[in-house]
Amino acid sequence: MLPLGLDTFAVSAALGMQRPQKRDRFRITLVMTGFEVAMPLVGLALGRALGVVVGSTADYVAIVVLASVGVWMLVHEDDESERASQLASARGIVLVAIGISISLDELAMGFTIGLLHLSIWLAVVLIGLQTIVVSQLGLRLGARISENARENTERLAGVALIGLAVLLGAEKLA
Repeated sequence: MLPLGLDTFAVSAALGMQRPQKRDRFRITLVMTGFEVAMPLVGLALGRALGVVVGSTADYVAIVVLASVGVWMLVHEDDESERASQLASARGIVLVAIGISISLDELAMGFTIGLLHLSIWLAVVLIGLQTIVVSQLGLRLGARISENARENTERLAGVALIGLAVLLGAEKLA
């Protein structure tokens, strides 16, 4: 769950640089938590459906998906500040699009959980609680954290996902 929290923290910290009001911090936290909790469920449904189709190779597909998202997080140049400023003022369909963009790693995690036929409920509760905590921390500390620190946090999340994929791969091969 750590990689998911690091990415959320990076976005929240970028938002925190704008010093949002208490009401806006609450709204942002609710939006982020909603997407971060919903996306693993969407991923689970997709992963379970694909797991039925791919059968015994589902474990390997899950490992590749996790590693791919981790690599994407490492190499993708994303302007967190721009995405954060869009989220702070977004409404309607724009809010949905930004919410999806910040929760793609949760989609991948749910997809992986579905492929591996694991229980999703504990993961969803933990992701939700973690999102509330790290988004509030990011929003409150964002003005004090450098852009470089936020970028490194997101890279660390990518490394952690790749590490998880390597551990699952090693377990599968053992």
